Amino acid sequence: MEKKKTKELLRVEPSKSLSPFETAERWFEDVFRRPFSLMGPSWWPGLRMPEIEEVAPSVDIFEDRDDVVVKAELPGMKKEDIDVSLTDDAITISGEKKKEEKVEKKNYYSFERSYGSFTRSFRLPTEVQTDKAKARFKDGVLEIRIPKTEEAKKKEKKILIE
Repeated sequence: MEKKKTKELLRVEPSKSLSPFETAERWFEDVFRRPFSLMGPSWWPGLRMPEIEEVAPSVDIFEDRDDVVVKAELPGMKKEDIDVSLTDDAITISGEKKKEEKVEKKNYYSFERSYGSFTRSFRLPTEVQTDKAKARFKDGVLEIRIPKTEEAKKKEKKILIE
């Protein structure tokens, strides 16, 4: 039986070197997203602790033709619990995650909750038309499409490879 190949989204990191402030900001963001990630052996990657479940979403930002696309994974959330704000050069996604799980069986009872709020801000890679941005939330994935400005489109130049 042949295994299906899974496709993963590629995360694009900025090519410029980060300032010490940006490096510290990323480190703190990682620690707050996964507070106990520094504990425990790295050879045990499958260890999951539901009571310490990650609250902050994974976010991908990429360009698709004439749009800048921002995708955030927000499983288990409702669109009413998510806020998106946009400026000329940055986007902020924030929200509050609330999760309850109740299991009842003979001689067994469990009730678990996980919750927390998050805020993630990103600098956009090019100039965009904030007034024409559109957001869609489906199957736990928030997708925001923001058209590039005409100036940003003109700056892109194809180079002929000899």
